[in-house]
Amino acid sequence: MAIRIGISGWRYAPWRGVFYPRDLPQRAELDYASRRFDSIEINGSFYSLQTPASYGAWHDATPEDFEFAVKGPRYLTHILRLRNLDKPLANFLASGVLRLRDKLGPMLWQLPPTFRYDADVIEAFLAKLPRSSGQALAVARRRDVGRMRGRSALAIDRDRPLRHAMEVRHESFCTAPFLAQLRRHNVALVVADTGGKFPYAEDVTADFVYVRLHGDAQLYVSGYAGAALDRWATRITAWSQGAELAGARRIGGAARKRGGRDVYCYFDNDAKVHAPFDALALMARIRAIPGRR
Repeated sequence: MAIRIGISGWRYAPWRGVFYPRDLPQRAELDYASRRFDSIEINGSFYSLQTPASYGAWHDATPEDFEFAVKGPRYLTHILRLRNLDKPLANFLASGVLRLRDKLGPMLWQLPPTFRYDADVIEAFLAKLPRSSGQALAVARRRDVGRMRGRSALAIDRDRPLRHAMEVRHESFCTAPFLAQLRRHNVALVVADTGGKFPYAEDVTADFVYVRLHGDAQLYVSGYAGAALDRWATRITAWSQGAELAGARRIGGAARKRGGRDVYCYFDNDAKVHAPFDALALMARIRAIPGRR
């Protein structure tokens, strides 16, 4: 199964002259990063709607076998808090996401720390998520035409499956009914390492695993030492093989075994320029494990 290790975002001023060569033009940063990682999480989409031109350019700037994860808008998760989503969700899907075509990987939905578990709200949201690019296009056609005039992309080259992952930050989600909902909808519970600030669980709820490494000790700041990267390499390899390590921290229920799972892992500890170097180090460790390359 595929293991994709990457970074969350790629356009950071402190990275210039440290990770990026000093003389590299800003417009070439994605091209540079996508030749070193096989996936990158788009996080600009969390803060505002991007444009069809941007998504198209990102597709064209990256290698053929590259994949993007796309972070869903905070307007849906933090402001509307997953309620009254029909037009906003349609606007997001119409904004050009589908122009990533074969490079569109999972969509990430990160909930705020103040969002408490509400089974009905979560169920309604999960039911609205499109499971294919064809379904996404159908939702996108219900956009706010006035607001999205000249900013919509309403075409796909072919119908492809879509995956979704949810990152939660309130302890009330650490419950079996929530896991059951995710499994019923094949949505991955994000394994989020936040230096102990937010809940951590390794329950596998979908046919893929989504990992976000925000910092080993301090959120967004701490790097990962060699021993920590060794542990993550072992975990990720086990997940890809349909297994998990003994002592895995799960909310509840028995481990779910299957033939194998794709694993996506993104480093979000960008504040001190740890993310790209930690990602490269983790990739090297995974490739060194027998049976991986």
